[in-house]
Amino acid sequence: NPHLINFYSYVASGRITPEIAREYLSREGEQLLTKGEEHYYYIRDRFNDVHEPLDFLFLNRAGFNGMIRFNRKGGFNIPFCRKPQRFAPSYVTKIVNQIAWASKVINAKEFEFKCQDFRTTILNAAPSDIIYCDPPYIDRYVDYYNGWDGVSEKCLFDELSAFSGRFILSTWHHNDY
Repeated sequence: NPHLINFYSYVASGRITPEIAREYLSREGEQLLTKGEEHYYYIRDRFNDVHEPLDFLFLNRAGFNGMIRFNRKGGFNIPFCRKPQRFAPSYVTKIVNQIAWASKVINAKEFEFKCQDFRTTILNAAPSDIIYCDPPYIDRYVDYYNGWDGVSEKCLFDELSAFSGRFILSTWHHNDY
C-alpha cells in the first residue's frame, strides 16, 4: 500500500514527528468533536485528493475498526467509527508514543521503505533480510488497494519458496462459516 509506505517514509525522514502528530491529531480531533462525522468525511475527501500521510493516520484511527480499504478507483472508503470524541488526550498520547517508538526503531535499524511489486522485493532481497508479507486474503474482500487472486497467491508462494532468506507470511486459510 503506497499510503502506508509513504507514512512510514515520512516518519523515517522526520517529516512526521511525535510533536507534529500530536498537534495535528489534537487540532483535527477538536474539529471532529465539534463537527462529528462531517469532519471525518471532509478529511477522507481531502486525503483522496492530496494523499497527506497525517490524514491517512487520522482516517486509520477515526475510521471503522481501524481498517484500511480502498475502492477500485483507489479512494479510501472506510466509514466513520461514529465516535466523535475519538481523539481524547489519552488516545492522542497513545498514538504519539507509538510514532515515537516507531521512529526510534526505524532510525536505529536504518529501514528502507519501498513501494514496489512483491516479485521485485523478493528478487532484490539479500539472504540476511527478513521479508514480511501480508497479502489480501483469497475469497475475502480484496479491494484493499488492488486485486489479489489465486494466481498472485501461487506466485507469492513460489517466490518465497525459492528465497534463500527468512520471511513471515500473514495469510488466511479458509472459513467454514
